Amino acid sequence: MIDYTPLYAGLQHIPALRPWLTTLPQQISEGLSAARWGDLPDWQAVLNALPDITPSSLETVSEVRVGGASDATEQQLQQLETQLRKLHPWRKGPWTLFDIFIDTEWRSDWKWDRVAPHLHDLSNRLVLDVGCGSGYHCWRQFGAGARRVIGIDPSAKFVAQFYALKKYMGLEKPVDVLPVGIEALPANLQAFDTTLSMGVLYHRRSPLDHLRELKETLRPGGQLLLETLVIDGGLGDCLVPEDRYAKMRNVWFFPSTATLESWLRKTGFVDVRTVDLDRTRLEEQRSTDWMRFESLVDFLDPEDHSKTVEGHPAPLRATLTAIAG
Repeated sequence: MIDYTPLYAGLQHIPALRPWLTTLPQQISEGLSAARWGDLPDWQAVLNALPDITPSSLETVSEVRVGGASDATEQQLQQLETQLRKLHPWRKGPWTLFDIFIDTEWRSDWKWDRVAPHLHDLSNRLVLDVGCGSGYHCWRQFGAGARRVIGIDPSAKFVAQFYALKKYMGLEKPVDVLPVGIEALPANLQAFDTTLSMGVLYHRRSPLDHLRELKETLRPGGQLLLETLVIDGGLGDCLVPEDRYAKMRNVWFFPSTATLESWLRKTGFVDVRTVDLDRTRLEEQRSTDWMRFESLVDFLDPEDHSKTVEGHPAPLRATLTAIAG
């Protein structure tokens, strides 16, 4: 059921992306290798066991909602929910399929409401979403008018979740999630009108290299929307945790917004602006029946929610926009 044939056909008609076709099929094959992901056969079995239901509607503008309960029998709805729950944990969403509400760990719709007003008009634009998870924001970008959205995330489970949803949202829709990282894109591609990187920068050993890679995905004049964790402070300030941050191991740099703006200019962006600052709320990131592991409340000091359990400043998220010079 995971089939990228429509994507390959679509890229044939986008001259700037056509060269990627020489390497992309092999990259996807390696990203979906059972040798790398031991649970991949189980995830594929879930996809094969999903019931065939024809949705009566699709909403991606104000939310992500597919069909209604009357589109399916009770047996089909039970089968669908049983299979979807086998793809636990569900991190980004929420999603509503035939009135089955997938209450994900993150209220990604709240983040979209914060960042969407700062995006250039997405009508007919080619969009890249770096670190997209299971593709929630990709569908919102499609709902905002993008002509094609390509999300990339190395996790094969996110790809399985995406295809479980796309089965009902339309396999022919020009929205895809690929099991690759940004390193898989050809160097200096300069193809996308809009590139988003949300919740990725602090996971990169070299943040300036990541910013340079993001710039190379954009055509001259294309827009970057960057969302990442920051700290309060002035130019030059940056937190580099020696060990964990909010129980996360793979974290590196938490700059101030002034420092981050400087990094963006240094890597060739212009019109750099911080457009939003938001402290992550317990209502926005939390454990649910669809994500039963620890979440934000477990990552904060129980006596002082302004600090993580390690004593670092609690998560503060900044959204910045910039133009590829």
